[in-house]
Amino acid sequence: MLKLGSKVVIIADQFEQNLPIGEYGYIIAYDRNADNVFDYVLRVPAANRNFLIPDEDVELEEVLVQQEVDRVEREALIDYALATYNEELFNWIVKGEEAETEEVDNAGGESQSREDFIRQVNLKAWI
Repeated sequence: MLKLGSKVVIIADQFEQNLPIGEYGYIIAYDRNADNVFDYVLRVPAANRNFLIPDEDVELEEVLVQQEVDRVEREALIDYALATYNEELFNWIVKGEEAETEEVDNAGGESQSREDFIRQVNLKAWI
C-alpha cells in the first residue's frame, strides 16, 4: 500500500474511466470500503480532478524512473559492446548469467571468429 501524499504516475486505465494515463498525481486518501475495487483516491493537478483508482493502475514515480535508467544503461552498454566488438560483454548483457554457463559448456568447442559474430549480430538486428 502506498503512503498518503506519494507522487505516482497513472500507468493504466483498467476500468476505462478515461484516466489521464502518463499524468502525475498524489494519493490523498485510501478507499477502505471492502465492497469496492478501488484502493486510492488520487488527485491529478493537471486534470484538476480526483479519481478513484485501483492499485494496479498507478506506480511510484521513483520506480518508473529507475526502470527507465536501467533500460537506458543496458542499451548504452549494448551499443558500446557492438562498437568495440566486445563479444564477451555483449553476450553477458544480452544473455546475463546464462552466458557464463554456456562458456564453460563450450570450452572444448570452437570459438566464433569476429566476422561470424558480427554477421550473427547483424542477422539478429535485422530480424
